[in-house]
Amino acid sequence: MENLLLPHAWNETMSNLSYFPVIVKSLEKIHDTSWSMEPNIHDNYEMVYIKKGSASFCISGEYVQLSPHNIVIIKPKQWHKFEVKSSSCEFIVLSFTFDKNKDVDQKLSERLGLEDFIDNIRDLEKNPYVTLNPGPKNEIINILRKILKEREKQEEWSDFLIYLLILELFVHISRTMKQEWEETTRFRSMNLKENLNIARDFIMQNYDKDITLSDIAKYVYLSESYFAHSFKDQFGTSPKNFILKARIEASKEILSKTDMKISDIAISVGFLSQQRFNDIFKKMENMTPLKYRKLYKQSMVNRITE
Repeated sequence: MENLLLPHAWNETMSNLSYFPVIVKSLEKIHDTSWSMEPNIHDNYEMVYIKKGSASFCISGEYVQLSPHNIVIIKPKQWHKFEVKSSSCEFIVLSFTFDKNKDVDQKLSERLGLEDFIDNIRDLEKNPYVTLNPGPKNEIINILRKILKEREKQEEWSDFLIYLLILELFVHISRTMKQEWEETTRFRSMNLKENLNIARDFIMQNYDKDITLSDIAKYVYLSESYFAHSFKDQFGTSPKNFILKARIEASKEILSKTDMKISDIAISVGFLSQQRFNDIFKKMENMTPLKYRKLYKQSMVNRITE
């Protein structure tokens, strides 16, 4: 990039940065549950975006569950291990660091969004990582994909374009972190009943994923034990049973309206195996999924002939 003749405006912009973001490596991978990873540690930040599937990170002894379109940013010098939880997992990894620019005018650098990212991520010193849930249409995801494409091209201006994309990436990350912090503050100010209703809605939107009690409790900023006890008091059932009930109700809809295989239905509503699905369905409905489908079809025939 040093040999490129850059526009004067961009030269000025880069000279005003107190930190230069540097991508150490970027890659796109697909793994299945047969893959394993030994615990490792890096001197760089590592950002992992889950495109498809689900995974679990153990970061400095803390477990983090990740679903599609979740992001985790692991801070430097943190031991971590990655495990695939679904049949396969597709993800993007971006390792990065920041070079200090000692000649910068601090007043000028304060105008740039990159400074917000540095400040925000360093303020969270007690946590070895930062998680984000930007959603599939967030600009962060689009920029990550653009960076990967430019690295594949390796054309004359690719390095410079990647640099600009990196600047834009961290501005958007900073904004997302700020928005999620504001939502945290707002959620904490709500009363318990509102938080529990939010948790219930979260379950109904994510019951088909590998969500845990910890995931739901963290979403509404409550401890696991307090959340589980409060949820049962509010709705008359445990969070675990609520999830199972939501999955069974969804499966009944599919059983009655489609000819989808039982094994495929089990996976589509969040069960890891057909046997587990059959056991829970029989326990809740007093019959197997197959019998439920047959009885439903027979009842429809009877209605028509009456």
